[in-house]
Amino acid sequence: MTEDVNQQLIEALDRRVERRNDRRDFFKSAFGAAAVAGLAGGAAIGLAGRAEAQSAPSDADVLNFALNLEYLEAQFYSFAANGTGLAANMLTGLGTQGAVTGGRKVTFSDPIVAAYAKEIAGDELAHVTFLRTQLGTSAIAQPAIDIDVTPTSAFSNAARAAGLIGAGEAFNVYENDNNFLLGAYIFEDVGVTAYKGGATLLTNKTYLEAAAGILAVEAYHAALVRTVLYRKGVDTPALRTSADKISNARDSLDGTTDLDQGISTVQINGGDASNIVPLDENGLAFSRTVAQVHNIAYLTNARVMAGGFFPNGTNNPNADLRFSGAN
Repeated sequence: MTEDVNQQLIEALDRRVERRNDRRDFFKSAFGAAAVAGLAGGAAIGLAGRAEAQSAPSDADVLNFALNLEYLEAQFYSFAANGTGLAANMLTGLGTQGAVTGGRKVTFSDPIVAAYAKEIAGDELAHVTFLRTQLGTSAIAQPAIDIDVTPTSAFSNAARAAGLIGAGEAFNVYENDNNFLLGAYIFEDVGVTAYKGGATLLTNKTYLEAAAGILAVEAYHAALVRTVLYRKGVDTPALRTSADKISNARDSLDGTTDLDQGISTVQINGGDASNIVPLDENGLAFSRTVAQVHNIAYLTNARVMAGGFFPNGTNNPNADLRFSGAN
């Protein structure tokens, strides 16, 4: 009996992988890697012109890499939940301080989604505060961030790359609950995989424990967003398919590996099962490298230094952590 169950699980996992590969192949044929690569605002850097690694990243480099992402998430959720961004004294530090473009409060129709947004906004603010405190005078400033909703903004370019909107259209993540959830979905899974990958670069056990704590919170956030999208997708199936398309878009940006997973129903033991938690065959969450995270944030699979949600690039002080390139 146990062997039969194990075989069923193996077959279910195989079908899940095949299903993701089919969606990935469809996305590539429909939109093309070249079209996605053209979204970046930064100038591409040829392979021949790249300087080789100068030094391994320090723990401060890794925490600052995380701080860039926390600035982005904190600003998005703060505007969406409260209508205001982070305080000015939370934005200073090393590197070039940039402004936030866009951002406004969502007029939520579902009080549960509004409450979730408030909670996540508070958590992300706490992450920014914590990382800045740990880094002290080594903390980077907030880089320029694009969370606008014009036809050429990062959210619209991401939605267009996923096939959610057409040429010249805008994707307004602040317009309603569903758009907000899809906008949040763009970030959340990336944050989890970024912390899991970045943790391998840390040497200080205290910092490693802190990173594990933030990773756990980001995983809760990702699961919450995926769960709400899945549940609302019962009545609005387009929410599930849109999330799947965003997943495919992220996969096309982060290299040749097939890591990402959408939220549509999968088959396990001959029955329908949700796919709230994206796992590998061992039941483990997957990791992304610094370069892969930058590629998604910059909305390109080309080797660039800026673009997408960070139009002028991130403020990572280490050259390797500022450089982006798909693996």
